[in-house]
Amino acid sequence: MKKIINTPNAPAPIGPYNQAVLAGNMLYISGQIPIDPKTGNLIEGDIKEETKQSMENLKAILEEAGMTFENVIKSSIFIKDMNQFAQINEVYATYFDAETAPARETVEVANLPKFVNVEISMIAML
Repeated sequence: MKKIINTPNAPAPIGPYNQAVLAGNMLYISGQIPIDPKTGNLIEGDIKEETKQSMENLKAILEEAGMTFENVIKSSIFIKDMNQFAQINEVYATYFDAETAPARETVEVANLPKFVNVEISMIAML
């Protein structure tokens, strides 16, 4: 059985999907982009701030599901410019302990929703 997870502390979905789905002990979190959930505005111009907002949105969803970043087992990062990888990675790394960090892939893409520079999705486990 699946349980839908949504929180007002992360941006509302911009399409026919939910912020996350809990299936058994697995949490599948939809890709989060740098939208400030309080204002609905995009964070733009600084890739570190964009990455931080995306991670904070993920954090809010994890918390709604009763989890933390310690529960994350897989991350997927989609970026428009691989030249920004080091800056994105710098911010991303502050959310994890290097020794217990999840598996991850980082993929450069041609475009992302709302033409943002970064989108991050995660899978977590209770």
